Amino acid sequence: MPAHDIDPASPADPLSRERAHLSASRSALRAMREDVENLDITDVTANWVNAVVLTAQIEDRIKALADLSHTPLFFGRLDYLHVVGADQAEGSAGERFYIGRRHVHDAEGDPMVIDWRAPVSQPFYRASKKDPQDVGLRRRFGYTAGELTAYEDEHLSDASETEQTSKLLQAEIERPRVGPMRDIVATIQPEQDEIVRAGLSGSVCVQGGPGTGKTAVGLHRVAYLLYAHRERLARTGTLVIGPNRSFLHYIEQVLPALGELEVKQATVDDLVTSGDGAGIEIRGTDGAAAAVIKGDARMAEVLRRAVRSHVTMPTEPLMVVRGSRRWRVAAYELESLVEELLARDIRYGAAREALPQRIAHQILVRMEESGEAPDDRVQDAVARNPAVKAAVKAIWPQVDPAKLVLRLLADPAFLAEHAAGLLSDAEQAAVVWARPARSPRSAKWSAADAVLIDEARDLVARTHSLGHVVVDEAQDLSPMQYRAVGRRCSTGSATVLGDLAQGTTPWATGSWAEALTHLGKPDALVEELTAGFRVPRDVIAYASRLLPHMSPGLAPVSSVRESPGAMSVERVPEEADLAHAVVSACEEALVHEGSIGLIAADARVPELAKALEAAGHAWLSPGEETTAESRLTLVPASLAKGLEYDYVVLDEPAAIVAAEPDERTGLRRLYVALTRAVSGLTIRHNTPLPPALHP
Repeated sequence: MPAHDIDPASPADPLSRERAHLSASRSALRAMREDVENLDITDVTANWVNAVVLTAQIEDRIKALADLSHTPLFFGRLDYLHVVGADQAEGSAGERFYIGRRHVHDAEGDPMVIDWRAPVSQPFYRASKKDPQDVGLRRRFGYTAGELTAYEDEHLSDASETEQTSKLLQAEIERPRVGPMRDIVATIQPEQDEIVRAGLSGSVCVQGGPGTGKTAVGLHRVAYLLYAHRERLARTGTLVIGPNRSFLHYIEQVLPALGELEVKQATVDDLVTSGDGAGIEIRGTDGAAAAVIKGDARMAEVLRRAVRSHVTMPTEPLMVVRGSRRWRVAAYELESLVEELLARDIRYGAAREALPQRIAHQILVRMEESGEAPDDRVQDAVARNPAVKAAVKAIWPQVDPAKLVLRLLADPAFLAEHAAGLLSDAEQAAVVWARPARSPRSAKWSAADAVLIDEARDLVARTHSLGHVVVDEAQDLSPMQYRAVGRRCSTGSATVLGDLAQGTTPWATGSWAEALTHLGKPDALVEELTAGFRVPRDVIAYASRLLPHMSPGLAPVSSVRESPGAMSVERVPEEADLAHAVVSACEEALVHEGSIGLIAADARVPELAKALEAAGHAWLSPGEETTAESRLTLVPASLAKGLEYDYVVLDEPAAIVAAEPDERTGLRRLYVALTRAVSGLTIRHNTPLPPALHP
């Protein structure tokens, strides 16, 4: 499958015609944008509220129609053998569609570029020699600095043409990375496309090793679902959850490049400390043992018991005075109402709101028996009666979620009462604060504490559910964090992305079945991606030596890249300066095009930062955008997950392993660091490499 370069001397060259179509398409897009900019809404808005809403919608539409100079308007073409969706006689002419990131039409409304998410575009990703899907020709386009410079044809229905690997596709996959993560819309593979286009009603879990594109697949799935179910998701909302702010900053340009501007992004910490959780500030940290226990699903039952313990069975009758009449509800009747609400196991707050109405109903029955004819207004008035309100306050008092968790962590006796049979004495002692805080505001809440408060809050009042939630690097979530995420999509669906081999928290999940159960989506479809598009063959093979020692049973990633990648592993003599050797390796990497990531154990970052500064090298922190002028990022190993660099310089692998609480977690952290490289990996070390890396 040869790629065809442009021949400037040949105006009849097909590529010249394609460039003309690109130019015409850009003009059409510009006209579409100008049409929206020139809309006059003066006569179509009934009031200022409508005007504000419509103006915001117009502004969003204008942004979505932006022609990004660095982003090709279309990247492929499909020539169908027959008219799509029509019954045609044999030999009739087919249709031609240009596939791009957004729909573009001309002044008559005829399509010039088809959105990649449209059904007619699907064969661009899935058609093959074995299943051509009525496609006669699939054409891919190559771009250089925004200019269309090459094309490549596949005659899918021509049995005489041998199926070959696309050179343009391979070049796009191996293109150097500078700046934030980019979309993969031009290079989506068939197995990825199946996940991207999976229906909204079902949840999907994607297990994918380094470089398999799982994050990009998840983001493109969001874009597809917004296209296919826009009205529904506009009402219910979508959310992308990432492990940290650096990661979210890295991926934040993908969806806008696909024309989707309104998808919210957050970390789990953001979820549990915003909205109803506003006022909870994470200022503390937990030791590994305490964090594991607080993140254990058993804590959900501890909290449930603690919340319900506030209900007190009535021992006195209730007397309600209305006018000259008195109405009595016996203690045993009140107790029966309370037991009924407890048995229904509805949320604490909802039951508290229902109790006065239940009591009022009992009194209305008495009124009817005495010959009165009360209506709903009377029942509401009785429910608001001071005596009823006082009884409800005594029986079913309000619960403050933060104060509840504070008491559990500060009062060993209260914790013991509700953790009996769930947590051992040692586990209880591990989570109780040595120095209890006086109030929720003064408490130094940890991330795990904030999740407990979120759980307690949901026990009191239901958490709002979104239409679809994507959670990336999900293998690092605790069971309680899964529950927090699951509450945000309890009536919607989820896309779960992760790699069990990259689980680097002490509470990392052991299996997707377990994780999906905690998420509340036990029936989610689990898909596995094993083809690696980012990490070179030699690099992934080297990193995969760790798999039997940290994640036995997981299949290693098989790199599909033609380039084996540059690999250099060198031990620096103990008497030599390791930091100097690492800086020298960075200087050698900077000779190449693309981004450079210097990854080291967190404790070694300050020393390396000083060495870089002494050598006159400016460096970026994770999350800061690389540019052509500033391409070197100094990355603590704890923040490397999800990031990628053309060339990685790895400092002292043994230090990365030793920094973790156990060897398995340390090897997983090292596995993450080793697999951030796109083109080359350089390792410099003083101390011996971990034995697991030996062949």
